[in-house]
Amino acid sequence: MKHFDVAIIGAGIAGASIASEIGEDRSVLLLEAEDHPGYHSTGRSAAFWTESYGGPLVQPLTSASRLFLENPPPEFSESGFLRPRGAVNISRDDEQHLADQFLSDFAESGLSMDRWSWEQAAALVPNLKPIWTHAIHEPDCRDIDVAALHAAYLRDAKRKNVELICRAPVSEIRKDGGMWELSARNESYRATVLVNAAGAWADGIARMAGVKPVGIQPLIRNMVQIETDPPSSPDMPLVVGLDGSFYFKPEAGGGYWLSPHDEIPAEPGDVAPDELSVAIAIDRFEKVMDVAVRRVTRKWAGLRSFAPDRLPVIGFDAGKDGFFWFAGQGGFGIQTAPAAAKLARSILLGQAADASLHLINARLYEASRFAQDR
Repeated sequence: MKHFDVAIIGAGIAGASIASEIGEDRSVLLLEAEDHPGYHSTGRSAAFWTESYGGPLVQPLTSASRLFLENPPPEFSESGFLRPRGAVNISRDDEQHLADQFLSDFAESGLSMDRWSWEQAAALVPNLKPIWTHAIHEPDCRDIDVAALHAAYLRDAKRKNVELICRAPVSEIRKDGGMWELSARNESYRATVLVNAAGAWADGIARMAGVKPVGIQPLIRNMVQIETDPPSSPDMPLVVGLDGSFYFKPEAGGGYWLSPHDEIPAEPGDVAPDELSVAIAIDRFEKVMDVAVRRVTRKWAGLRSFAPDRLPVIGFDAGKDGFFWFAGQGGFGIQTAPAAAKLARSILLGQAADASLHLINARLYEASRFAQDR
């Protein structure tokens, strides 16, 4: 039976990033149920980084991640992971209140936001229908290279001697003599600290470990790739509906990626695109853009997992020693990964937080906030 200081369950962006952060200071085991890390959620991201995404209580984690994503340490990556994109958040002529509320929500954040007219928005979004008269421009929105970031975290973890084992779904967890014992792929492992970075499976892992779940719910998000006439402009920004009903952005080759911004409750597992959701996504897109949809070229779905208050869960469980939550990161887990992993490191290792996290209120994300409900 192998012994580790820390065992991490789940090698998506959450597990890979925290493994990278603590690998130099602790012996670390990283267990992944699938053949390859990042299969379910990380590998199905819409691949954008925008500071308003997730709301004002998530925004500090996103903002604190920017420097690392743009200029990572040279030993981590030779290049950054962000490329300029920009975003335009829009609402109809009878929905000014949505634009007003959006600006109000981020009034104290320091984010770069500008209220625009339809004419200004249409200059960046060709073929935008004129009913979308309220617009807020976010110039700092970026595309993010999700695959490269995830691979860099895994590579860095390997450099720090983290032991990654794939095709190793955990079948049993028990506490014995102050140590966690895990069974996975007919092998047994022991660890002082168990990190639950299992995404959609986080509550199931908690139950297996004798820990009360916090209520993390997997939600299906559908994505569609289409061809249109006329085609998209490569310089067009991300377009987001302020009513929360759609977002889309241009794709290489003149197409678009779009989503109905749906959240369909689901059980953890491999999810497939829903035909009704695909049709809804296209219908909503056609209500925004004066273009003809020629064909669907690709469609897929992924899981986004949220705690009841839609904030990440980062920290030790209040009722079980040595059980560390790093889950509930919803659709913002990739864009917040650097800051979230640094925060998790400081809590897990009992160290002072990195200077880049000085604007983050870590208490918002503590696992213990759910203790009174348990």
